[in-house]
Amino acid sequence: MQENLGKVAASVTYQDLIKSPYDESQFEFYATSQLVRNTNGVEVKIGKPTIYNNVSISPDKKYLLVERIDKPFSYLVAASGFNSTMMINDLNGNTVKVLAKIPSSELAPRGNDNVLNAPRAYNWLDNSPATLMWIEPLDSGLIKKKMEYHDVAYTLSNPFTGSTKELVKTAQRMNNVSDVTTDMFFITEGSRAMHRQKMSKLYKDEITGNYKMETLIDRSTDDAYSDPGTPMTTKNKFGRSAIKLMNGSEIWMKSIGSSAKGDLPLLSSFNINTKETKQLWRCEEPYYETLTDVLDFDKMIIITNKQSQTEQPNYFIRNIKENTAKAVTNFPDPQPGLRGITKQKITYKRKDGVDLAADLYLPKGYDAKSSKPLPVIMWAYPREFKSASDASQIRGSKYTFTRVGYGSMIYWATQGYAIMDNTEFPIVGEGDKQPNDNFIDQLNWSAEAAINKIAEMGVGDKNRVAVGGHSYGAFMTANLLAHTNLFKAGIARSGAYNRTLTPFGFQNEERTYWQAPEVYAAMSPFRFANKIKTPLLMIHGEADNNPGTFPLQSERLYNAIKGHGGTVRFVLLPFESHGYAAKENILHMLWEQNQWLNKYVKEVK
Repeated sequence: MQENLGKVAASVTYQDLIKSPYDESQFEFYATSQLVRNTNGVEVKIGKPTIYNNVSISPDKKYLLVERIDKPFSYLVAASGFNSTMMINDLNGNTVKVLAKIPSSELAPRGNDNVLNAPRAYNWLDNSPATLMWIEPLDSGLIKKKMEYHDVAYTLSNPFTGSTKELVKTAQRMNNVSDVTTDMFFITEGSRAMHRQKMSKLYKDEITGNYKMETLIDRSTDDAYSDPGTPMTTKNKFGRSAIKLMNGSEIWMKSIGSSAKGDLPLLSSFNINTKETKQLWRCEEPYYETLTDVLDFDKMIIITNKQSQTEQPNYFIRNIKENTAKAVTNFPDPQPGLRGITKQKITYKRKDGVDLAADLYLPKGYDAKSSKPLPVIMWAYPREFKSASDASQIRGSKYTFTRVGYGSMIYWATQGYAIMDNTEFPIVGEGDKQPNDNFIDQLNWSAEAAINKIAEMGVGDKNRVAVGGHSYGAFMTANLLAHTNLFKAGIARSGAYNRTLTPFGFQNEERTYWQAPEVYAAMSPFRFANKIKTPLLMIHGEADNNPGTFPLQSERLYNAIKGHGGTVRFVLLPFESHGYAAKENILHMLWEQNQWLNKYVKEVK
């Protein structure tokens, strides 16, 4: 029995929730644990057994920041969102201070950038012995409230008996506070709804002694080309990873180095006073080389992982000053059967002018000039953008070593198919428009452009193209089969197909079903199951725990297509979650996909 007495408690569609008093007792039994301190194999108990959501030790290793899960347990959200108590304990388990009672996250307002009206993001500052920092909303958690500042960060230092100190307020939702020194902080804030992020420097003025805030970076999170990367860290005197500050003004930034040539990872220095950026090192074509770690900042020695289309990934020690590199590993080729497959990054334009790209893999020895066009497998996952120019940027690298994971379609390049992997399906909504307002049209435009491109190249037979995807890519696949006749077959793994079953939002859609019923209806392929006549293979994990992708979603769509005489096959993999892990299930999935593609795509004219 459950009830709600007038409280607003909208929630995403979580799975594996508590459903009964028996579940409550099971959860309490299995989640209860005992903290111990291990010294040279000798264990000493810390406090009494309880249900911990999180435990972290202070930099001076004298205190524990503890989040304890409290009753009553929620039937609506996952354990991480249960009622909890934040407290500081000593290493004997004694409570030093109770910081806050955090209510269940089922009370959090729905919508991008909305948060629970309670303290959040408790953490120890890295460069102080024992100083806590946390964030609180000033807008009751509602981002659309007209406020000069929406969030505030506080600190509290050992012995935790004094009053809290206000550190900083932000105009947008605060995401993170990193202490660079005891008197300097990097403050990250942004808007998920507007796809924006800003990093600022908070520092103490030497003359007045007051803190000042200065913007360092303000950018669109969709603009890959402008991404400066993330600050590099090093172990400080407390043994914690903290941002490395050199000469009082310089930090190093690690970036994937997106560019019109694709991703070319780089390391750069950033002056936090002048905001000047200087490139220290960058991956050189025709390689894809990523920065793994910095061994010595002063001597400029780094560790990288380097690969190319013909060379498997291996680790190198690089001396940037001397421009030298020494290999430290020599891993053998893990999948020699894939060698000879060619890869290229192809680009093309869809009808609304948005530039698109895909990774094209062709069989060993294939020559378009002397061979017939191949059957095609197109694999994709849609992504939302607020700018057409950002959506048009090149992402990924054409220089990576070809490897396959359990869900990859690249394997079929060895079976005579052309593979379009990472095929771009951007969904753009500029200004006040929402990306999903014309989701179906944009899917169709991207699919048509991709098929036309591979046909123009002479490598793909436009009459023998399969489309597929996992999760949101499966949702995309079902929609393409419902609204186009472009494909010969589809493969949809672990998807959601009826958006009314995820009524409080999905993916990056923050509007609820009741606010935009026409959008939810138009985007639900279940509603158009009578139009899905292209053969569709559906695969789902029996124990899928991903919010929204209940196995019921696939079961219902299968029955709907079957009820209208469509060609469809539904495979339920036992014990599998949203991703698949068991050897038996993965091999069976591969067999199912191979049978489906060969039957409906490869030899069909």
